[in-house]
Amino acid sequence: MLFNTAQFAIFFASVLLVYRLLPSVRRNSWLLGASFLFYFLWIPSHLLLLLADIVVNYALMRAMLRSNRPRLFLTLSIVFTLGLLAAFKYAAFLVESMAPMTGALFGASLDIPDLLLPLGISFYSFQIIGLQIDCYRRTAEAPDRLSRYALFVAFFPQLIAGPILRGRELLPQLERGGVLEPERTRRGVWLIASGIVKKVLIADFLLSPFVDSVFGNPGVASAPVHLLAVYSFAFQIYCDFSGYTDMARGLGCLLGFELPLNFREPYLSRDPSEFWRRWHITLSQWFRDYLYIPLGGNRIAPARTYWNLLVTMLLGGLWHGAGWGFVIWGAAHGLFLALHRRFSGTGKDPERPFGASDVLRVALTFHAVCLLWVFFRANSLDDAMLVLGKIFAGSYGVAWPVLPALVVVLCAVLHGVERVLRLRLPEIRRWLGMGPLGGLVEGVALGVIAALALAAGGLGSDFIYFQF
Repeated sequence: MLFNTAQFAIFFASVLLVYRLLPSVRRNSWLLGASFLFYFLWIPSHLLLLLADIVVNYALMRAMLRSNRPRLFLTLSIVFTLGLLAAFKYAAFLVESMAPMTGALFGASLDIPDLLLPLGISFYSFQIIGLQIDCYRRTAEAPDRLSRYALFVAFFPQLIAGPILRGRELLPQLERGGVLEPERTRRGVWLIASGIVKKVLIADFLLSPFVDSVFGNPGVASAPVHLLAVYSFAFQIYCDFSGYTDMARGLGCLLGFELPLNFREPYLSRDPSEFWRRWHITLSQWFRDYLYIPLGGNRIAPARTYWNLLVTMLLGGLWHGAGWGFVIWGAAHGLFLALHRRFSGTGKDPERPFGASDVLRVALTFHAVCLLWVFFRANSLDDAMLVLGKIFAGSYGVAWPVLPALVVVLCAVLHGVERVLRLRLPEIRRWLGMGPLGGLVEGVALGVIAALALAAGGLGSDFIYFQF
């Protein structure tokens, strides 16, 4: 069930109604059952894989905490979890990449059947590993019951596409139970509405058809069309993914839980380092804490630091998908981060005020990110080169398509508005909460959003990050 469907609305309304009627001591058990049912309704057999991941890793965690050789059990947990992920996500890619070598050595290439990637496996695998490492480091309290550990892993609002949670973020909330209060409920409703606008109205209705038409036939249309398609995809993937996160956080609020922010207007970044502090924040922090810093981070010689950045981002590209386009995408981002660190030093606070001198930096960073999105979106490396070739070698002395250009401009404006709303939202909420007029405005706004979402008709489209 997709968040943006009537089926999920019925499912969640039923879960929420019973959840709020139950005594607090029974609510977590109800949520765990609902989470397993939610996952079961996608592909029933994949629930067995999720259960195996949960049971085995919980047993290894308890053994790790009791053992005088905890590193052994931590290693077993990481190997088991990554082994399952690799088997489903990377086996076919590795065999395909090695086909020329195996053909030359053995006269025939290996053949591995395609396996359907279990939804959310990349996200919950990293969540499992993060908690294991935190418990090993004693920076998080290990859950004392299998049921609580299972709910931490399978909590359905964020199970499929994050945000990737840490033990210290969710486990204490599960311990005390969801806090149901009017202001949190109100915020949750608005987060869900925000996610619907981003996903259904902008990503699916305004941007997806144009992007699919250009990337489905690369090199055919004019250079302006290709350039606008790249801009359009940049906003499409942002609205699609951040829309999911908004809805996940909103659902969490309605259940009484706070989930972390995962995006902070990434296309207003002034350098590559700032971009990764604004885009998919929980994944960036995961790679920083569990890969980049253990490799040595920036506490070592500059050349080694640059290498660590490159390796971290290369693996970040592979996390997104098994394909050479993702490898190039990750490696290029690592190279940009290394160059930025070499010539500009460490990253600065992304929330610092913008100045006139930042306009050019934002524009350069945005275009670098957009060009790399080509490798992320294109169906093959050949297609990516066709798109880039058209952008750089094509003629711009032709008519630009008006509607796609206006949509891109609208998305850029809304991106800036989103920052203002995020920073000023408490003041706006206080203003809306003053008297019956505020309630009327909120009700009308939510009604308009619901009507537009239904009229747009894109309610059944998958989220882009479900493929990862």
